[in-house]
Amino acid sequence: MFTKRATTKATGDAAEDAALAHLRAQGMLLVERNYRVARGPGGRGGEIDLILREPDGTLVFVEVRARRDGRFGGAAASVGAAKRGRLLFAAQHFLLRYPAPPPCRFDVVALDGGRLEWHRAAFDAS
Repeated sequence: MFTKRATTKATGDAAEDAALAHLRAQGMLLVERNYRVARGPGGRGGEIDLILREPDGTLVFVEVRARRDGRFGGAAASVGAAKRGRLLFAAQHFLLRYPAPPPCRFDVVALDGGRLEWHRAAFDAS
């Protein structure tokens, strides 16, 4: 008898749960989870896995990536230019709700084979 492999959604949800627990343990507060924005018909919008706030008020947009192992560059390396562009698009849309946006940064939480690595300020908006 074989075991059924977890679905991509279930794997992603479990990775987000682990990342959220880790970041909360560091004193961060959840603002929103799975923030999605559409770009329009035929356009690809963006999604931010986790949006948290640091104790100092910094708003942190977090991309969570999971891989079974570190081959092919690992989870963190899978956040390429196109993905960063979609994250920036979604973050800009999210920030429209603020009359004066707070300081922000983009982090990546990478899980390779269950090992969690938090990459603070993994990339910027430029």
